[in-house]
Amino acid sequence: MSLALYGHPFSSYTQKVLIALYENGTPFEFRCLGPDTPQHSAEWLRRWPIAKFPLLVDGERQVVETSIILEYLQLAHPGPVRLLPADPMAALDVRFLDRFFDLHVMEAMQVAVDSALKRVPVKSEEGLAIARERLERAYAWLEGQLAGRTWAAGADFTLADCAAAPSLFYADWTHRISEAYPALRTYRARLLARPSFARAVEEARRFRPLFPLGAPDRD
Repeated sequence: MSLALYGHPFSSYTQKVLIALYENGTPFEFRCLGPDTPQHSAEWLRRWPIAKFPLLVDGERQVVETSIILEYLQLAHPGPVRLLPADPMAALDVRFLDRFFDLHVMEAMQVAVDSALKRVPVKSEEGLAIARERLERAYAWLEGQLAGRTWAAGADFTLADCAAAPSLFYADWTHRISEAYPALRTYRARLLARPSFARAVEEARRFRPLFPLGAPDRD
């Protein structure tokens, strides 16, 4: 088997890549990074000393950064689900939404997580307040963007939805998406029902005690 993915099932960015792999039934070996697999961690750090995951290895090639990984998979290992449209302008819209979910939803949520874990010099309460304010703005924008749409960019499931699923999953744990945003709430539920993401969520379920803000008893 040529494809190997280094990551962790509870990692949002690992899940983003897993969704794409599951969507197309792409064969791969998952190499979980953790205390029980020091050999995987050593190889991961040897290949990518920046120490960020996930990392995709395809034979002699290694690919990092989730959006690049998903584009690479479409080029090198295409499947029935095309995650980037063939039309360049439509693809640009998908790439923008992918960046929006990573930068304005996931990264906003991460402020609360990092402050709770004392990774940044911000008190936990302050980090949570910053995250909530940023997420509320993102939710409001997304509510208008998603109106009348099945998926983030329209009728088709794309790269943007691979980014949206884990982003909104953990963001809602951090700052609940209120009933003021019915389109966004419905979209999150639709993502959770998608078989590829449902599988990723289930595979990570046993790690929920690791969520530093406390995982809610739902989803």
